[in-house]
Amino acid sequence: MNNPVEPGSAPAVETFGLVRRFGDFTAVDGVNLRVGRGQFFGFLGPNGAGKSTTIKMLTGLLEPTGGSVRVLGRDLAKEPLEVKRRIGVVPEDLNLFERLTGAEMLTFTGRMYGLTREETRERGRELLALMELDGEPRKLVVEYSHGMKKKLSLACALIHRPEILFLDEPFEGVDALASRTLKDLLLKLTARGITVFLTSHVLEIVERLCTHIAIITQGRLVVEGALDELRRGIAVGEGDGAGDNPVSLEDYFIRVIGGARPAGEDVLPWLA
Repeated sequence: MNNPVEPGSAPAVETFGLVRRFGDFTAVDGVNLRVGRGQFFGFLGPNGAGKSTTIKMLTGLLEPTGGSVRVLGRDLAKEPLEVKRRIGVVPEDLNLFERLTGAEMLTFTGRMYGLTREETRERGRELLALMELDGEPRKLVVEYSHGMKKKLSLACALIHRPEILFLDEPFEGVDALASRTLKDLLLKLTARGITVFLTSHVLEIVERLCTHIAIITQGRLVVEGALDELRRGIAVGEGDGAGDNPVSLEDYFIRVIGGARPAGEDVLPWLA
């Protein structure tokens, strides 16, 4: 399982029995995950399922309690710096330096990744224009809206041209125009061979963008595979959605995690 793998032929992400405990609580419980290169991969689950904890372990922000992680064919525990040079991360809490301008934040990030000053300046200028953040160059990050911070965080994750992009709820708090810009950009990135690993509660966006998904609940992986095949009933058996009329991702998700409400059940009847 942990034999040396030729990096160029390896999957983008692999986990082997990945576990994370916090005291007596097991947040991630024996997850075996495989993400192919160039996939637009959706990592789904209800609140508290273990999604953000898993992403933190995949990106080296949190040490696993057990199991191992390979990213681009490299053991994350043995080669953390090499892995981190080749990935981009937009975490849920963003972690931006708010007393810098957007351009200064990108300059700092680019130089940290080893880009030359000229490369950093040119890529930063292009990214700020693409994200429509170049209109007020003296504005500090602390004055940005939440959506603007999301776009700046994505720009920082892209400046070194990563091979994998990890996105934890990138569309949360983003308006429709910014969301359209981000979606179009992410589709172009996967078309160029970059792997995108996305968590989102907005299932309509996942359904439109992702080619493959995995669903985690209570720390355990319950489904993984190509989205079209899963929605056609391969993983859920016969019944609604099997065959040529696939269910929506929302219906499939609810069915898999067991969260469907019985038909006809009254909800808060005292409000009626």
